[in-house]
Amino acid sequence: MNLLIIGGTRFLGRHLVDSAIARGNTVTLFNRGKSNPDLFPHLETIHGDREHDIAKLSGCTWDAVIDTCGYVPRIVRVSAVGLERSVGRYVFISSISAYDDAIFRKTGINESDPVGKLKDESVEEITGETYGPLKALCEKTILDLYGERGLVVRPGLIVGPDDPTDRFTYWPVRIARGGKVLAPEKPEVPIQIIDVRDLSEFIIKLIETDASGIYNATGPDHELTLGTMLETCKQVSGSDASIHWASVEFLKQHNVQEWSDMPVWVPDNEENAGFSRVDVSKGVRAGLMFRPLEDTVRDTLTWANARPADHEWRAGLRSDREQELLRLLNQ
Repeated sequence: MNLLIIGGTRFLGRHLVDSAIARGNTVTLFNRGKSNPDLFPHLETIHGDREHDIAKLSGCTWDAVIDTCGYVPRIVRVSAVGLERSVGRYVFISSISAYDDAIFRKTGINESDPVGKLKDESVEEITGETYGPLKALCEKTILDLYGERGLVVRPGLIVGPDDPTDRFTYWPVRIARGGKVLAPEKPEVPIQIIDVRDLSEFIIKLIETDASGIYNATGPDHELTLGTMLETCKQVSGSDASIHWASVEFLKQHNVQEWSDMPVWVPDNEENAGFSRVDVSKGVRAGLMFRPLEDTVRDTLTWANARPADHEWRAGLRSDREQELLRLLNQ
């Protein structure tokens, strides 16, 4: 196939390129040339901003376009309309966050469940409250315009090498460092993650089989717990880390934030019952597969250890803050 990727040089995009090429496809990139501009020198790259430069893609045709970085419906519509006659299929990468907040009380959220809505659909500011509903509006834009030629993939937390968010990377690195480690709530808390390479392979498979509609894409295909993830980090790194579990009440009392200070974790309560129990059976039937967690941890740790020593972490606790909290916890 001949594929166009909008973006393609940061996290998911770069692994999509690798997966597509490994499966014998041809790739063209369309991006602004600002992130890792020298990453794929052998690929045809068209520089531009979709909002203003979509005409640069006219006169070319592709079997599919993969939109990895659409957040605002108005701007996504620009590329969707501009490419309508140039691409056979429009693949939009959305998010599990597109679901309505209230639906996260339900376990087994599937692709037919309701999505979030905005009172004012002209809003374009991306915040924690608008991100999901804006993604849902982007989805609608694609599916309304492309019909059976439209494909929407809703990933959960994407993890693995090259992740710029540190939302998973914090744990393999912190556990490898050893010593007393602060962890949230309890070992039995369920989590869902997907290795970026598994997600990339799945997306390319879907395109190759002319899939359409909506697919959840997180994992694995069995219940994974926070305790299992941390134990896997210990085993892979050979660490002597000892895990100290802090209650939800303790973390709230000391203003420790879920998902950011304590990455991957949200409290396992009635309000979030479905957050880490999303149904991915449709994706599994369509070819979604999961590599061993050990491989994800090992490869993430290898990549992270090659970063500069002064890397500024975007998620997780600073060492001094963690030590302070451990002291308070063990008083």
